[in-house]
Amino acid sequence: MNLFEPEKPLAERMRPQSLEDYIGQEHLIGVKGVLRKVIDSGNLPSMILWGPPGVGKTSLALLFSQVVKGVFYHLSAINTGVKELREVIEKARFQRNSIVFIDEIHRFNKGQQDSLLAAVEKGHIKLIGATTENPSFEVNAALLSRMQVYVLQNLEQSHLEKLIQSALKKDVVLSKLAIEVKEIEELIRISGGDARRLLNLLELVVQQQIGQDTIAITNELVKETVKLSPLRYDKAGDMHYDVISAFIKSIRGSDPNASVYWLARMIEAGEDPKFIARRLLILASEDIGLANPNALLMANQCFQAVQVIGYPECRIILSQTVIYLATSLKSNSAYLAISEAQDLVRKTGNLLVPQALQGSYTKLDKQLGKGRGYLYSHDFEGHFVEQDFMPEEIRGEILYEPGDNSKEISIKEWLRRLWKSKYKY
Repeated sequence: MNLFEPEKPLAERMRPQSLEDYIGQEHLIGVKGVLRKVIDSGNLPSMILWGPPGVGKTSLALLFSQVVKGVFYHLSAINTGVKELREVIEKARFQRNSIVFIDEIHRFNKGQQDSLLAAVEKGHIKLIGATTENPSFEVNAALLSRMQVYVLQNLEQSHLEKLIQSALKKDVVLSKLAIEVKEIEELIRISGGDARRLLNLLELVVQQQIGQDTIAITNELVKETVKLSPLRYDKAGDMHYDVISAFIKSIRGSDPNASVYWLARMIEAGEDPKFIARRLLILASEDIGLANPNALLMANQCFQAVQVIGYPECRIILSQTVIYLATSLKSNSAYLAISEAQDLVRKTGNLLVPQALQGSYTKLDKQLGKGRGYLYSHDFEGHFVEQDFMPEEIRGEILYEPGDNSKEISIKEWLRRLWKSKYKY
């Protein structure tokens, strides 16, 4: 192997060979971690490992295979069909402690996921699925109910610093070079908690200086390396952190040109269109909301269409929706209202429901006075009568503050007319 042209990238060379080498996820595999006893028993359940890119999902699955001393099948949902999947399951059922690991399991369609169901249910295989997406949305309910879900967290700065030091000392290539680490802030920042991205970027920075007596790692050199080699480090991490952030902020900032540019970046990188459409759904309520209620309807139709059509045609629908949302009036009043309400609930606890608002369904309910004093709105002129709907301790609290857009200005005036004693905006 040529010292400067290794057969595997640094991130692959640095995969942990034992649980002791594994960095991060102490809440799962630490001394008191929820997975530690399970690991020590050697009796692993079928599970979903859910977390951001580059936090150790694949490495953890590989280590599990050592613990149970079974046959390990590593499949990728991107290039594995139903036929191949069934062939692996057929082999695995006759082998003790077989683990089938499926990377990006959220990309499996319903038919592929259904083909796993019987094997998991009968215990023929231990299925481990890795996903960056919420399994509640992406994994069939029947399959999900037979698996444990474990959430992996972003790596902290201390973990990333430890990874860098470990790579410099232990890696077969870097350990033979004279490397001086002067600054690591940019390495840490750009990695976004993604170990694979961190290590691959570190390797790129080193390669830029091959031939020099001493290789120095500085913030400026890291920035220059990213500019020169934007596509050579992990795209998944980039898309899920920096680019999606720029995309959302551009739409929120009403810039349709930047919004479509960042959309194109994600499309060209092969981002899952459902991930993009789901973020648009959230944005339609969080950043536009009541200023233009049609935004949520359009985002929802976009999400449905993306699922039916897929790439490449769905890019047009995504573009239309993105431009519509970017050029829409903006309001975060609904987002602020639910945040304020949740804060109030946490502060005040489980306050009693006022008697007039309590449900009166049985004879006993009526004897207890439940519902007594409630005024039925439709019995009054304009289908409205002023009465208290909040617990006594927090009456008069205002949680929804209408925005200053045309739609919510009319809502504000309407509330003022109805609630003369309460809404005095």
